[in-house]
Amino acid sequence: MKLDPQWIAGFVDGEGCFHVGINSHSEMSTGFQVLPEFTVVQHKRDIALLYALKHFFGFGVVRSNHGDRMAYRVRDKSHLLEHIIPFFIKYPLNSKKHLDFLKFRKVLLMMKAGEHLTADGVKKIRRIAEQMNRCQLR
Repeated sequence: MKLDPQWIAGFVDGEGCFHVGINSHSEMSTGFQVLPEFTVVQHKRDIALLYALKHFFGFGVVRSNHGDRMAYRVRDKSHLLEHIIPFFIKYPLNSKKHLDFLKFRKVLLMMKAGEHLTADGVKKIRRIAEQMNRCQLR
């Protein structure tokens, strides 16, 4: 299945999610780990679409999400920074999800600068993440 970039942008506008998780992690200097994630969830009957996304981008995983739902997920920071962010800059989202994308991008740029490795940086990232839409990542 060959996907058009404009179609992908529209599909993600409806079905995608940009999420920043912050988990307690005793081995981190701040006591927290920042976990950015790009996810697209579909019913298992449409799993071919998720594998087509994986093929299009060339990375990520397709896994069971919850019940009869499957998810395409990208968590690798370099993939997010070097491929996912530039893709959605070139092919912008049209819904209010674009605002979540911009916040997601800001967090990734903060992480690139090492801000997630300081208590103040984690605090700033947490404030941004709390402003982002909540999506079902289960």
